[in-house]
Amino acid sequence: MPSARTVYFTGPRGLDVRVEGVSEPGPNEVLVRAEVSAVSPGSELLVYRGDAPTELATDTTIDALSGTLDFPLRYGYATAGRVVAIGRNVSDDWLDESVFAFHPHASHFLAPPDDLVPIPADYSPEEAVFLPNVETAVNFVLDGTPRIGEQVVVFGQGVVGLLTTALLADCPLSDLVTLDRYPTRRELAGELGADRCLDATGDALEEIDAVLSRPETPAGADLTYELSGNPDALDDAVAATGYDGRVLVGSWYGEKRADLNLGGAFHRSRIDIENTQVSTLDPELRGRWDAARRLDVAWRRLADIDTGRLVTHRVPVEDAPEAYRLLDERPDEAVTVLLTYE
Repeated sequence: MPSARTVYFTGPRGLDVRVEGVSEPGPNEVLVRAEVSAVSPGSELLVYRGDAPTELATDTTIDALSGTLDFPLRYGYATAGRVVAIGRNVSDDWLDESVFAFHPHASHFLAPPDDLVPIPADYSPEEAVFLPNVETAVNFVLDGTPRIGEQVVVFGQGVVGLLTTALLADCPLSDLVTLDRYPTRRELAGELGADRCLDATGDALEEIDAVLSRPETPAGADLTYELSGNPDALDDAVAATGYDGRVLVGSWYGEKRADLNLGGAFHRSRIDIENTQVSTLDPELRGRWDAARRLDVAWRRLADIDTGRLVTHRVPVEDAPEAYRLLDERPDEAVTVLLTYE
């Protein structure tokens, strides 16, 4: 059996790639050889930097992510590969199947077939690894319920922010305004359908007001998403939202705290602030929606997005520490970083 090259987070900004033995598949397991995995510049960077709460469960919905976020740990949740061996109770149809897995970064791993998602023939492995982020964006749109003619603002144009922008661009909005500090991401937001892409390092609130100002429309955004990962942006997101508007917080701040001014205009504005996160569906939707339906929608929306333009770097898994340093230290250069397995 082959050896696995597995990425371990060993401490703040500490990363090892360890070579480990892999056993033969059990009766109800398959062996997957990874081809590519995507590094999340949001949650994975929080863990990498040591900003995630170590007592928190790694994930409550993904079997491959057990334990807590305490070091050392394996992490990651977007791997595409091929089944190269099967257990005796597994159907032969799985052998050589191209699959997606919510699994930490590793060149080889065992998994029960129920934990794998067959990749449709029309998708490449590099496209398939965007599935979790597209599913997250779908969840954000479901939770935000953007309405025809609304003015929507999105703070943060990382991978999830850009994909959310792409989905919102298909809605019949009046205005779709995005903000980010990096020119490359602002350019991508425009290509994906944003009407205006503002520099988050400038006077963002003044610029948002100028863009959204219409005589016949109430002041402020109807719907604002905070997806930057920066807790300081949440105060601006609230301030950019008009009377009776909605703020959805999709960022995970980890141990970082958000300082909010709730004593001024917010006090009389009836603004709703709600978190949105992909591990659960809005209870109001659960009569007709479940995770399987949402995942199906994510696959179909993924087909409409040119994810190739979001990939800025491909790094061999052996050089994984460089991939994380790149995202951590040079975010102006990196949007999506993929780990490759030869």
